[in-house]
Amino acid sequence: MASTAAVAWEAGKPLVMEEVEVAPPQAMEVRLKILFTSLCHTDVYFWEAKGQTPLFPRIFGHEAGGIVESVGEGVTDLKPGDHVLPVFTGECKECRHCKSEESNMCDLLRINTDRGVMLNDGKSRFSIRGQPIYHFVGTSTFSEYTVVHVGCVAKINPAAPLDKVCVLSCGISTGLGATLNVAKPKKGSSVAIFGLGAVGLAAAEGARIAGASRIIGVDLNSNRFDEAKKFGVTEFVNPKDHNKPVQEVIAEMTNGGVDRSVECTGSVNAMISAFECVHDGWGVAVLVGVPNKDDSFKTHPMNVLNERTLKGTFFGNYKPRSDLPSVVEKYMNKELELEKFITHEVPFSEINKAFEYMLSGAGLRCIIRMGA
Repeated sequence: MASTAAVAWEAGKPLVMEEVEVAPPQAMEVRLKILFTSLCHTDVYFWEAKGQTPLFPRIFGHEAGGIVESVGEGVTDLKPGDHVLPVFTGECKECRHCKSEESNMCDLLRINTDRGVMLNDGKSRFSIRGQPIYHFVGTSTFSEYTVVHVGCVAKINPAAPLDKVCVLSCGISTGLGATLNVAKPKKGSSVAIFGLGAVGLAAAEGARIAGASRIIGVDLNSNRFDEAKKFGVTEFVNPKDHNKPVQEVIAEMTNGGVDRSVECTGSVNAMISAFECVHDGWGVAVLVGVPNKDDSFKTHPMNVLNERTLKGTFFGNYKPRSDLPSVVEKYMNKELELEKFITHEVPFSEINKAFEYMLSGAGLRCIIRMGA
């Protein structure tokens, strides 16, 4: 099947619109028609190829919504026409992690940024005049048609607008779930959010939904504070405005510390501050951001012995196939507000504008309309 795709031929260079051949789905695979996709920081990071072995030519993209075009052998829970969200991590439903109520880290389909091919046969489903084009995190949604493992596809309510719920495939669900599923703030509690990008604002949205009375946003960029008010953030702290550690500032603001904190920056210093700013006896800190590989988390053991809890999360502890449909329903029931995350929209032919918006720090999510 011929498909228009935005191909990255080299690291950091503009994507090129190409006609690619998309092979039929093999066993336990589905071929999707992507209707809307959006750009995430993960796409940009690996497109720039910072600190990794470049894998090009490649088709990026992993936040998207579409419909099932065809299914491969063994696929029984999806059929052509189903509305779906492809997800960068999966749920095989057979491994120990998938069978556990406490984990969403599937052994078979956990995110792999280096693979570039399908699990079934170790080959790509994309090609241009016989030349294979690498996949990205098993989704490659910057193509009108793509092939994905069935375990990385969440079937959702067909009434849900795909141009809105497509953003739930990655960062928004990660931040939301970090608060609702892991931090679990009680109604009336205080929550500190470190980092007010899209993931951090989604964490704040989770705190708003949970009924937190104080949501303290922490960011080095004070220009983000006005935008954060839309997501329920009530107070702001810029660490650069103080001559003491930000955890001390927050402790003074809250009579000993916040009830919960969520770190969404990837800075190890922010991680330490997020942990040390929660109240002793019951405080819980949740780490979301991905640190540099050589970073080391250091805190005094008494911070743990005094009954502060440190947790981590991956994709907000959501199992993609089992849990994402219920997140979509939160939007449909008007509990979750997605429109405020969407700040730009471009036709597929102008996808490079989405990269420009993100690299300049303009906006949160840019929706890309396929077939335009």
